[in-house]
Amino acid sequence: MIKDFCFVALYCLFALMVLCNCSRKKSELVWDQNFYRIGSQSSPRTADLNEDGILDIVMGAGKNEYQHSEQGILALDGQTGALLWQQEAEDQVYGSATFCDINGDGTADIFIGGRSPHLKGLDGKTGEVLWEYRYQYEHDSILQYARFNFQNAVLVPDQNEDGIPDLLTVNGGNSKAKPHTEENRFPGVLMLFDAKTGNIMAADTMPDGKESYMSPLCYIQPDSNEAIILFGTGGETISGHLYMAKISDLLERKLSNAQVIASEDGHGFIAPPVLADVSQDGYLDIVAISHGSSIFAIDGKNQHMLWQQRIENTESSNSFAVGYFTDDNVPDFFTFVSKGEWPNSTGSLQIMLDGNSGEVIYLDSIGCTGFSSPVVYDLNNDGRDEAIISINEFDCAGGFVERAPSTMENKLLAINFENSSVNTIDQLQGFKNIFSTPWLGDLDDDGYLDIVHCQYYNPSADLIIFMGMRVKRISTAIRVKKPPLWGAYMGSNGDGIFPLAE
Repeated sequence: MIKDFCFVALYCLFALMVLCNCSRKKSELVWDQNFYRIGSQSSPRTADLNEDGILDIVMGAGKNEYQHSEQGILALDGQTGALLWQQEAEDQVYGSATFCDINGDGTADIFIGGRSPHLKGLDGKTGEVLWEYRYQYEHDSILQYARFNFQNAVLVPDQNEDGIPDLLTVNGGNSKAKPHTEENRFPGVLMLFDAKTGNIMAADTMPDGKESYMSPLCYIQPDSNEAIILFGTGGETISGHLYMAKISDLLERKLSNAQVIASEDGHGFIAPPVLADVSQDGYLDIVAISHGSSIFAIDGKNQHMLWQQRIENTESSNSFAVGYFTDDNVPDFFTFVSKGEWPNSTGSLQIMLDGNSGEVIYLDSIGCTGFSSPVVYDLNNDGRDEAIISINEFDCAGGFVERAPSTMENKLLAINFENSSVNTIDQLQGFKNIFSTPWLGDLDDDGYLDIVHCQYYNPSADLIIFMGMRVKRISTAIRVKKPPLWGAYMGSNGDGIFPLAE
C-alpha cells in the first residue's frame, strides 16, 4: 500500500504539474480506499452528507451479477475516504446517485437503481432506506414489464405539487435474453416516481415495444414551461429509436404520441444523449450516439438534423463529454468507441467532434474496450478544455471472449486537443476500469481541483468479474478558476445538460 501510494503521488505530481505549469501546491494522493470481493459499474457522485463542509462520495457497487451484497451502495467520507455507511442490495447497483433532500433535514438524500430490479431512496446522513421499489405488478398491463433493471434517474419539475421534484427513470433489459433475437425481450417502461414516497405517478411502455437501457433526460427550453423528455430503445443487437415527448404524454400514458428523432438498424440507443446549444440560438440541441456509433446533432427548436457522423466498424455504449475543445464558442463533443463487435472488440478509438460541423477533429487509438465516459476541465488555464479518460491497456488486438490477459493496466489520462498530447495522471498494473466515469471538482473548497476515480482488481479474470476495487482521491495542483461543467457522468449536475451560455 505504501509503495503504491508513493508511486502514484510522485507520478501525479509530475504529470499534473506539466499540465498546469502554474502552482506551488503539490499534487498528492489524499486517500485510497480498498474494498474486497466487490466492484462497481457505477460512477461516483458527490454531496456533503456529514455536514463537515467537504463533499462526500456516493456510488453503487456489489458482487457479481445475481449475487446479494451487504455493500450495494457506498458512501465515503470525502476528507478521509472512510466508509460513512453502506446499504445492501440483492444484485449489482450500477446506476449513479441522484440527490434531493426529501425529508427536510438539510442533507441531500439519494436515489439509485440497478439490477433485479433495484431502486431505493436512501437517507443521505445514515443510508437508511426511506423507500424502495418492490415488484408486485404481474397483472398490470404496463407495470408487469417493470421487473428488470433501473437506469439512472433524473429529477423533473414537481408534478404532484408537494414542493419536491419528482424522479424519471426507465426499467428494462433482460440480461438472460440471447443476442440477435427478439425472444425474451420485453418493452422497456418509462416511469415517473414521487421522490418523497416512492409511489409510481405514471408509467408507459416504449412506443415501439422495444427494450430500453438508456437513462432518460428531462429539460425545459428557455421560452417554454413544458418539460420535455428524451428516451431511447433498442440494444446491442436490436434496432431502436431515440424519442422526444412531453412529460404530459407520460402522465396520460400516451407515449405513443412521442416523436422519433433518430433511428438505427441493428443497434439501439444505450448511452444517454447530451444537451448543448450547438446552433447558437439560445436553445438546447440534442447530440446522441447510437450503439452502432451513428452520431446525430438535432436542432432543439424544430428537431431538424443539424449534422450527422458515423464511426465505421465500431460500437459505443459511452456517453459524450461536452467542452470547448476548439477555438470557438460552440460546445464540442468527445467520447471513445470500441473497434469491432463485443465481446470480440479489438481496441478503442478516442474521437472529438467539432460541435459546429460534426467534423472529427481528433482521433486516437489508446487502449482497449471500456465503457466509462470522459470528464472535462481546462487543466492548463489556456481557455480550451482538456478531457480526462480512464483506459485499459492489454493485448486486445485479436479480440477476447472469456479471459483478459494478466498484463492488464489501468491508466487515467488527460488529453490536450490543442497539441494532441496525452499525459498520464495515474496508472496501476493488474487493475482495470470498465464502467466507472471519474469525478472532477473541488471536494474541500480549497481552490484546487480534486479527482476521484476507481480501479478494479483483475487477476487474469473475465473483464466484467468483480474481485475487489480501489477508490482514490487525488488532490491536484490545478487551480479551480470556475467549477467544472462536465465533471461527472452525464455532466456535473448528472442531468446530461451543458449549461447555456449566459
